Amino acid sequence: MERPRSTHQPRPVSGRRSERDLPSTRPGPVARNRGRLLATALAVLACLSVQAIPAAAAGDVVSRGVTIPAFYTPPANLPAANGALIRSEPLPLALSLPGLDGPLPGTATRLMYKSTDSNGRPVAVTGAYIEPSAHWKGDGPRPLVAVAPGTMGQGDQCAASMGLEHPISLNDETVSVGYEDLSIYRLLASGVAVVVTDYVGLGATDRLHTYVDRLDGGHALLDAVRAARALTGTSVTSASPVGLFGYSQGGGASASAAELQPSYAPDITLAGTYSGAPPANLTEVIKGIDGSALAGALGWSLNGFLQSDPDLQGFADAHINAAGKAALNDLSTMCVGDAIFGYAFKKSTSWTTDGHSVSDLVASTPALQATLADQRIGNLKPTSPVRLVTGVQDDIVPHAQARQLAVDWCRKGADITYDAIVLPNLGDGLLLNHVAPLLTDQGDAISWLTDRLSGKHASSNCWTMPLQP
Repeated sequence: MERPRSTHQPRPVSGRRSERDLPSTRPGPVARNRGRLLATALAVLACLSVQAIPAAAAGDVVSRGVTIPAFYTPPANLPAANGALIRSEPLPLALSLPGLDGPLPGTATRLMYKSTDSNGRPVAVTGAYIEPSAHWKGDGPRPLVAVAPGTMGQGDQCAASMGLEHPISLNDETVSVGYEDLSIYRLLASGVAVVVTDYVGLGATDRLHTYVDRLDGGHALLDAVRAARALTGTSVTSASPVGLFGYSQGGGASASAAELQPSYAPDITLAGTYSGAPPANLTEVIKGIDGSALAGALGWSLNGFLQSDPDLQGFADAHINAAGKAALNDLSTMCVGDAIFGYAFKKSTSWTTDGHSVSDLVASTPALQATLADQRIGNLKPTSPVRLVTGVQDDIVPHAQARQLAVDWCRKGADITYDAIVLPNLGDGLLLNHVAPLLTDQGDAISWLTDRLSGKHASSNCWTMPLQP
């Protein structure tokens, strides 16, 4: 059965479901737009190998039928230093080929390391380090890139490190696709070492994942760099240039890490940061995801905020109805695929006691406004180069708020390369306007970052902001 979350941690609004309470059937007939999403998802599945899900043993943590390895259960006591290794073990890569200099694209190690959460408390975070087989062709020591994954979900089975071992976990309760493997493998092919964080509470079984929490995300990413440096037997040294890489949720985490680095991690010198489609202003992002194909992400956000700030529980009890509480509970163990199939195009008005949307409630509730204001990225200045990318048609993580982040940083004198990706409108609310820039720009993003890691100077284009969409 599913192991309960630790009792000292706040729960989602209606508590975490045990495995026996999870629905055994999918929701009813899907709309035409959902059919298009399903066809897209199946096309992706066809390109990857489906991995068998191991059977659970007595006492194992199970999330939607997926056994979470014991590695992911944190110990009771954590080390004091941020980034300190708690444990590590070899991580078999599902997509691996033999090569002259070792397995391609490299050799992976599963990690658990210590970080600090948004309340200043110690927390165990999992992730993975991959030592590449490819040679670094630039000058100096091999660089290290810390990858912040895009939206994976809130169930522990969704963690990016598990996606490296099982590119697809598929059963009758969940589907998890390790789509970040593509960017990770492309970075490895360029000869850089990669460390990927699973974020706070994703994978690690002691708490819920605090989705889009800027402090949790930024801290976990920077501490992943420290953890990679602490590993023995790698080619990474203290002199290795460091870069950050992330899109969507990962774009927010990499942006947050870039502006937190001077105060939180002065021991890390950043050569450059790629931040794609960052959710910098969650007040605007909530409007974008509500009623969209990724409507489930609104539930992940609420669950995370309720865990981080128990004072919001009274608000949730008063304003979230029974259907909303059931949805939040259900979503707390879901991955992206599950949320799309189960909650695509759902409007938050159906989750509230008075029929108002979550955005309406934010507008009328000072406590919620304060919570989201604290999450705003752009109040601090990155002291290293950042390439910020946003698709002008992006309606899920709205273009305007991402562009405003570039403006905010430029006004502070930061070294910003802003790129607006102009593509046709591929359909409002379908996720396509959000995903397309990820795919079309990824090569340029990696090239820009490897140039920074090679020591090439970045020229800020802040002066062009009035001319850019």
